[in-house]
Amino acid sequence: MKVLPEISPNTLAVRLRLKAERMVKKQHPWVFEDSINKQNKAGNAGDVAVIYDTKKNKFLACGLFDPFSPIRIKLLHFGKPEKLNESFFQQKIAIAYAKRASLLATNTNSYRFLFGEADGFPGFIADVYANVLVVKLYSAIWYPYLKIIIEGLLKHSNATTVVLRMSRNLKKDGLNYNLKDGDIIHGILDNEVIVFKEHGVCFSANVIHGHKTGYFLDHRANRKRVGELSTNKTVLDVFSYAGGFSVHALANGASEVTSLDISAQALEMAIKNGKLNEYSGVHKTMAIDAFLGLQQLLAEKKKFDVVVIDPPSFAKSSKEIERAKHSYSRLAKLGAQLVAENGLLVLASCSSRILANDFFAICEAEIQNCSRGFTVLEKTYHDSDHPKIDSFPEGAYLKCGYYQLD
Repeated sequence: MKVLPEISPNTLAVRLRLKAERMVKKQHPWVFEDSINKQNKAGNAGDVAVIYDTKKNKFLACGLFDPFSPIRIKLLHFGKPEKLNESFFQQKIAIAYAKRASLLATNTNSYRFLFGEADGFPGFIADVYANVLVVKLYSAIWYPYLKIIIEGLLKHSNATTVVLRMSRNLKKDGLNYNLKDGDIIHGILDNEVIVFKEHGVCFSANVIHGHKTGYFLDHRANRKRVGELSTNKTVLDVFSYAGGFSVHALANGASEVTSLDISAQALEMAIKNGKLNEYSGVHKTMAIDAFLGLQQLLAEKKKFDVVVIDPPSFAKSSKEIERAKHSYSRLAKLGAQLVAENGLLVLASCSSRILANDFFAICEAEIQNCSRGFTVLEKTYHDSDHPKIDSFPEGAYLKCGYYQLD
C-alpha cells in the first residue's frame, strides 16, 4: 500500500482581467492562464489561489493553482472567504454524498461519489464499485489534499479499499510523488475485477486496468430503462463495449441480444457480464466497426425491436464538431433502417461540444428522411450521481433520445 504525500501548499493572491472576473462572479470554476492579470508570486501545483476583485480589492473566490494546465486555476469556493482545510473538504464530501441518497436507496452499490467540477472537485473523480473506491486524478493540484479527501470518502462510503487511477496528462507532468496509476492507497485488493450491482443487475469492473475507473456509470438510468423496454424483444446494442445495455436487456427477458463493438476484448467482457445474471435469451456478438456492422446488417435485411446506438465522444475538440455531427447523422440514418415496425430507436451522445438540441434535431431529421414516422417517448440526460450545475455548462455532456418508430 502506497503512502500518500505530505505537502504544505502556499497561498497566492491573484487578480484577473475583467472578462474573466465576470465569469468568476457567475461561479464558473475555470480560470485560464491568459486571464490572470497579476499574481503576487510563482505557484506550485495545489497552492491556494485567492482571487480578489480588481476594483474593490475584496475576496471573490479561491481555488487550486495548476502550473501544468492552460486552466491555471480550478476554483472550489465563491463568495465569502473560506479556508481550504479538512473541515471544508469534509463538508463538500457530505453534500455530495447526500445528493446520491435516492440512488443508493435502490438495489445499486456502484455510483459516482465525486463528479469533478459539478461537486466542487475540478479534475477529481471518485467512483465506488461495491466495497472498492476508485479515485481518478486529472490534475496534480490534488496531491496535497489527497489524504484528507480519501478519509472523508471512506467515512461516508462502505469502501474498504482505495485504488488510485491517473490520467495520461498527469503522468506527463512528472510530479507524482512516487505514486502511479493503479496503486492501492488504502486497504487490500484481492481481485482487480470487482462485481457490482446497478438496479439489481450484476456487472464487473477492472479497477486497475479498465477504461476510466473501470466502467461507465453515467448511463445507468438509461440502461435500466432500455432493459424495461426489452422484454420479449430482439435488441441490437451498438458500441456495446462491456455490454451495459445488452446485459440489462437480457436480464429483463429479451429474446435475443446482439452486442456490436469493434473490440473483441470488450465483447468478451460483455459475455462475462451477461453470465453474472440469469437470462434465457440468446446473446450474440459482432466484432466489427460500427458503421460497417450496421451496413452489413442492412444488407442482410435484419430488423430489431430495439436498436441502441451509444458511441464514444466524437468531438474532443472544437475542430471535430462538424465531423461529429455528420457521424451522428449517419448513425441515426442507419439505425432507423434497422428498427422493426413499432420498434424503438435509442440514440445517445456523450460529446459535450455537441449541444443537446442540436443532437436531437440531427437524429430526428434523419429518422424523418428515412420516411419513418416517430413518437418521442422521452429525452434523458445525466443520472443523479452525475449532477449538472448551471454555472458550468461544459460539464453537461450526456443526452439520450428514445424514439418509437411507426
